[in-house]
Parts: sequence; C-alpha cells; structure tokens
Amino acid sequence: MSSSKPQDAIELTLSLGMGDGADCARRDDATASRALQAEVLALFDECSPGLRRYVRSFGLGAEATEDVLQDVFLSLFRHLRLGRPRSNLQGWLFKVAHNLALKQRRKRHRQQHTESDWDAALAGRAIDPGANPEERLAADERRGRLRAVVRAIPERDRQCLFLRAEGLCYRDIAGALGISLGSVAKSLARAVTRLSNADRE
Repeated sequence: MSSSKPQDAIELTLSLGMGDGADCARRDDATASRALQAEVLALFDECSPGLRRYVRSFGLGAEATEDVLQDVFLSLFRHLRLGRPRSNLQGWLFKVAHNLALKQRRKRHRQQHTESDWDAALAGRAIDPGANPEERLAADERRGRLRAVVRAIPERDRQCLFLRAEGLCYRDIAGALGISLGSVAKSLARAVTRLSNADRE
C-alpha cells in the first residue's frame, strides 16, 4: 500500500477499522477509537522521519520503505487497541521496523529485485552548491571514504550505529536488535573507531 502521502494512507486504513467491526465495537467506543487514531497519527508525525531513514539503511527502495512504515504504524494501532504496554513506544516502533525491514529485504532478495543504492541519491542531494570545486572534491572524497567504511562495517555494528544516530539509547537498541547492552556498546565502539580512523586519513 504505497502512497505519496503515507500519513493519509495510514489514516484511511485506521478509519476503515481493523479486523472484526463487532469485536472493535465491544472494545472501544467511537470516541476512544478516534483518540487512539489521533495518538497513532501524532506518533507517525514524530517518529516517521527517523524510522524512514533507518528502514532505508537496509537498502530498500522508496516504495518498499513506505510499505514497511505503514505496516509499522498499523501494527502500533493494533498493539494499542489491544491495550498492550505503552511504555517506550519509540523503541517498540524501531524494533518492529527492524523486523519488518529484514522481512522486506529477504522478500526482495527472493524476488531478485535490484534497487538503486540509496547512498548515491543521498550524495547527490547532500552536495553544497555554495562550495568551491576544491571543497566539493574534498567533501566528495570524504563522503565516499566514509560510505565505504560504513558499507564494510559488519551488519550488526552498522545497525547499532544507525539506531544510535536516530537517538535511541543503548537499552532501546539492544531491545530492537535482540542483543545485550554489552554487545551494543562493543558494536558502537568498533563502528565509531573505524569511522574516526577513516575520517583522519
């Protein structure tokens, strides 16, 4: 379900209801359902940019990324509607996004789709038109060097790095990836060391 306005698609799906209408009516009255929908949409506004960047880091194309995002927020709606825990919803969203992105990536590999490398598009947009040619060349070389290092970092370390860049604390990263706090700390230390060494070259 891809859309140029993912929030509109999510809002439409939520307004149509999830599952058996009679079951939903027994759980929540119309006012509670509208309040829940508003809460999910507010979380979408707050968290979707970071989630989108994280999902794209799995190498998914724009359409697949939007599909994953919509599934994440539909899962959140179901989660809240069922009265499940509301503590640390940001960490919960990243964990669900992580799992769905892995599933989408496996599906893409099975279908042998080739997606353009998101770094190439990002690099094209990141160039500062105000820089002189020497500065642009130096910046391009630095970005290329750092991109190569990021690609060479083991996947677990790279995922920890991306989640930390999105503002998640070590405990939330550990929860999202299903690893220990010590593993998160070691992964981040290795990733940051490699990036720092490459940036000094």
